[in-house]
Amino acid sequence: MQQIIQQDTSKKDTTKKEGKNNSSLDQKVEYKADDSVKMSADKNIVYLYGNARVIYGDFELDASYIKYDKKKNTIFASGLKDPKTGRYNGRPIFKSGAEGTAIADSIYYNSETTRAKVYGVFSEQEGGFFSGGQSKKQIDDELHIKNVMYSTCNLPHPHFGLMISKGVVTEKQIITGPVYMIIEDVPTFLGLPFAFFPKPNKRTSGVILPTPGEDATRGFFLQNGGYYLGLSDYWDAKLMGSIYTNGSYEASVLSNYTKRYKYNGNINLRYASFKDGLEGTDAFANPTKSFNITWSHSQNANAKPGTTFSASVNLVSTGRNSYYRSTAAGTTYDQNTIATNTTSSSVSYSRTYDSGINYSLTTSSNQSLGTRDISLRLPELTFNVPTFNPFDSKNRVGEQKWYQKITVGYGMNGSNSIETKDSLLFDNNGLKRLRTGFTHTIPVNMSFTALKYLNFSLGGTYNDYWNFQTVNKRYTQFDDGTYSARTDTIAGFKRAGSYNLSTSLSTKIYGKKEFKNLGKIKAMRHVMTPTMSFTYSPDFTLPGKGPYKDALNQNGETFFDPASTLRVPVRYSIFEGMAAPGSFSTKQAAIGFGLDNTVELKVKSDKDTTGTGERKIPIIQGLSFSGSYNFVAPSYKLSTISFSGRSQFTDKLGINYNGSFDPYLLRDSAGVISRIDKYFFQGGKILPRLTNFGFSFDYSLNPEALKRKNEANDKINDAAGKNGLSEMQSAQLAAISRDPNAFVDFNIPWNFSFSYSFQYSNNLGVSNISNTLNFNGDLNLTPKWKVTFNSGYDFQNNGLTPMNIAIYRDLHCWDMSVNWVPYGAYKSYSLTIKVKASILQDLKLSKRQGFYTTY
Repeated sequence: MQQIIQQDTSKKDTTKKEGKNNSSLDQKVEYKADDSVKMSADKNIVYLYGNARVIYGDFELDASYIKYDKKKNTIFASGLKDPKTGRYNGRPIFKSGAEGTAIADSIYYNSETTRAKVYGVFSEQEGGFFSGGQSKKQIDDELHIKNVMYSTCNLPHPHFGLMISKGVVTEKQIITGPVYMIIEDVPTFLGLPFAFFPKPNKRTSGVILPTPGEDATRGFFLQNGGYYLGLSDYWDAKLMGSIYTNGSYEASVLSNYTKRYKYNGNINLRYASFKDGLEGTDAFANPTKSFNITWSHSQNANAKPGTTFSASVNLVSTGRNSYYRSTAAGTTYDQNTIATNTTSSSVSYSRTYDSGINYSLTTSSNQSLGTRDISLRLPELTFNVPTFNPFDSKNRVGEQKWYQKITVGYGMNGSNSIETKDSLLFDNNGLKRLRTGFTHTIPVNMSFTALKYLNFSLGGTYNDYWNFQTVNKRYTQFDDGTYSARTDTIAGFKRAGSYNLSTSLSTKIYGKKEFKNLGKIKAMRHVMTPTMSFTYSPDFTLPGKGPYKDALNQNGETFFDPASTLRVPVRYSIFEGMAAPGSFSTKQAAIGFGLDNTVELKVKSDKDTTGTGERKIPIIQGLSFSGSYNFVAPSYKLSTISFSGRSQFTDKLGINYNGSFDPYLLRDSAGVISRIDKYFFQGGKILPRLTNFGFSFDYSLNPEALKRKNEANDKINDAAGKNGLSEMQSAQLAAISRDPNAFVDFNIPWNFSFSYSFQYSNNLGVSNISNTLNFNGDLNLTPKWKVTFNSGYDFQNNGLTPMNIAIYRDLHCWDMSVNWVPYGAYKSYSLTIKVKASILQDLKLSKRQGFYTTY
């Protein structure tokens, strides 16, 4: 039954203030019910039963029972008690304007003034939930509440919440009287006499609560507390710090910035001063001071097509003051970061024109945290002209003539670099260590097809090297036969060139074998790609041919190698260690050869219900062999034979392998093993000597877990590509994917995966074997309990590598996590119980014991 009643507005008192839903136009009330609609004798009161519904303007109400008084313009709605079960069903569900849907035990609503009074409300407001008590909506949209529970738990009867005895809710703020916390219906002593909660539509500043804990040597601490500054919609700042009772401290400033469709990035400055050991010791009196500076910047691909600007800077204190080790990777306890021994940074700008010509400017650095070596490029310039056909015509008609197939390109690389210790970088002579040089490359090539199946190419490359510093070596000979060398750096411009000529030939050979009596195996396909090349270049190590010169002694005479009886002069390059050292080889007339193999099986597919479907399984992917033979080499003309490939045994297991063969024999003379210029078959050997071999693979015993992990990694890679993330940001995302705290998938009941790497080498009869095993897994003890772990095995020391064990408990609106490093230098544990919702992220309980800092 459904009726539409038009309200009588002729007797409306215009002196009264109207609600926002009233207007000069008449409002219509629509109502209906599935069970029955009854009216009073004067027809001023309507009673609706069974899935009743009332619509008045933008106010919508559904309930089991609704009473509509047309004379007083009031609506009352409630549920009904089931006489059989005693349950209260059909509670009112209402919505007003743009506000969200809410549910209540009962509601009074005045359609004229839009005032409402609600009992036992349950509604969602910006990630939080209000439940219980009484609420009264005023004409100016203020909401007066009494004995209402606020929680992030989405149950009508929440596990925890803040009990608001009374308060006023407006569009931008909530002002309350006494507030206290209730956990599982038990009131706690945690409360406030009054509270003020802002509800802004933009970022706001606020306090970040620290995490308490205890360190074995630094004492009790408060970690990662501070203040958040919501400066604007485009950038913010986070001021963080940690303090320890023994006087140690940390401080950091993190700022994120963004401009939509233009760029985004962040800057993080971190400093730490740690006192280790007992008071009175040197370690305590001389604190370990360390720092870390990171900057990431990426430009949107559509901001300025053709140009890019990016930054990925990571500067870390080195040596004993390594930031990663002294702070346990900023208290993250990430084993991969703690073990980091090298860091790199770069800031680059590039521009590409419509013609394909492009250039880039890059400033970069590489640090070795252990040796304190640092390498800087200040800056590095590259300029490239894509290959083009200088003798071809844009208006050519017909096929290209042979000379029109000639292509020419140009590439230039300029570098201003310095390599030194970080402690010497800013001393008085620091700038004198800069090395400046340019490398020019001009490739010329011509390709065509011969005899229909042979791909043939002919060409060459010319290289020119410019340096603005050179070296001069002088040796001093002593009467006892010993000598010393002195190297001087000389300022001044020098250049040298080199070139080579080359030809190459390649083709493809296909082989196929079909089977009829091998079960599901239907056929095997083998594709071979043989290649052959010839390269020639003159000897540029002769004096006068290139940058090489004979070394002189203290008398200005040629210095001969004391280890040789043939009076061989010592020769060196004046570009040695410079920015453009170049590649100047001895005379080369070498033929190169290679063979690439791919083997696939065609098998019957079990997933095809028709019985005719087939699928391909790659057995060998890219098994390649390569080597060369130099006709003009005085000895050892044949190079070692290297190989590499990948075999896919199943859909889930693939093995990568590589190695090399030495075709020459070894000689044992009085216990000294040396390599001689004789081939293996000359000594009666059937196969060349295997000098090194390695393989690696990873496998997951639970294919579903591996699939979800790959999907998560694919999403990370897609996000990195779409958002134009820098290299460092992508690395940070990869670290998050490795972190068991980042992805806890309770839908996977168990998983165990491992990776293995094996390396074998045999150098002059001395063999060496190294192998590593890493494993990780997780187990759902119950649908709410999950345990994860990761570790490895060190075969050299016959022991486990550092292990991390994590335990998780899903508490619905809360979660609990335990992280434990049971042994090693970073032995520690932490326990955290916190609210899931980010709006109450500071509502947590943490207990942590920091790693034991040895002294």
